[in-house]
Amino acid sequence: MKKISILLVILLMATCGCGKVDVGKVKEDFESKVTKTKSYQLNGTMEIINNEDKFLYTVEASFLKDDFYKVRLVNQTNNHEQIILKNEEGVYVVTPKLNKSFKFQSEWPNNSSQSYLLASLLQDIKNDSNSSLEEDDNNYIIKTSVNYPNNSELVYEKIYFDKEVNLEKVEVYNNDDSLKIQVNIKSLDLKAGLEKEDFVLEDLVNNCDEESCKIEEKTGSLEEAIYPLYIPSETYLTSKDVLDTDKGERVILTYSGNKNFVLVEEIASSSKDFEIIPVYGDPLLLNDSVAALQSNSLYWTSNNVEYYLAGNDLSNEELLSIATSLTNADIVTSSTIEK
Repeated sequence: MKKISILLVILLMATCGCGKVDVGKVKEDFESKVTKTKSYQLNGTMEIINNEDKFLYTVEASFLKDDFYKVRLVNQTNNHEQIILKNEEGVYVVTPKLNKSFKFQSEWPNNSSQSYLLASLLQDIKNDSNSSLEEDDNNYIIKTSVNYPNNSELVYEKIYFDKEVNLEKVEVYNNDDSLKIQVNIKSLDLKAGLEKEDFVLEDLVNNCDEESCKIEEKTGSLEEAIYPLYIPSETYLTSKDVLDTDKGERVILTYSGNKNFVLVEEIASSSKDFEIIPVYGDPLLLNDSVAALQSNSLYWTSNNVEYYLAGNDLSNEELLSIATSLTNADIVTSSTIEK
């Protein structure tokens, strides 16, 4: 009789799923942590994978209720630092070394997924009624769809929590189940005690270290024009012009055919006075830089070269494909021009 009772208890536990944690409980616990925090400080690393190339950043993300954000991204290959800031005055992308900032008319970060911001991850989970939960010895793993309107290649993510529902890692995948973005959380302080004074635009330049704030007085020129490795079909390089400016040489590459566009390149130089450039668009993370995306145009800095890409015939995804093919290239010296 005793053996039968024990067997019944075991069967009952198996039937009711006792000891298991469902996706709803993990969601609730994570939502509770996110909604209760008044400010947080997240530190970690982010790796972007583009075919055979990998781009590694250190990430420092700060948040203050309501809707104050500061994300410091430092490229580990070339030490290029950029800061995305949102405060009461707007959205900015600051490059301290160049003493420049873009000011955006943008809904960032609410208009797309952001794998290093807690509210964005929570929104991804809440937006996907089909999100699922996996469990291993160390982690709960929520799989959910993502929203990258300018990069349809990215379709889902895996969000890793420890057994106390503390965020540990985020992985973003494409349709082929290939890993494209990985964020590893080194520390997360949900009681960071931040204030509005920690989100002041001018302090991002004034408080950078001496090396980062150094202003380059010299002008320069490209040794060779840098050509995109991706060009839309039936589109050809039709002209290459080199202009002398007060900053040095500016290279203008004109492409014509099925998709007309212009690519402008010049050596990056710092402004003597802090410069704010208005942009009607969004910040966009390329392989190794944060770009300014506007309607049919893209501006970014990579490896000390400033790029401006514009074409009314190009979609945002085509702009992104051309731009990322430039960051994949070192120096491409082909000078074939179709007549």
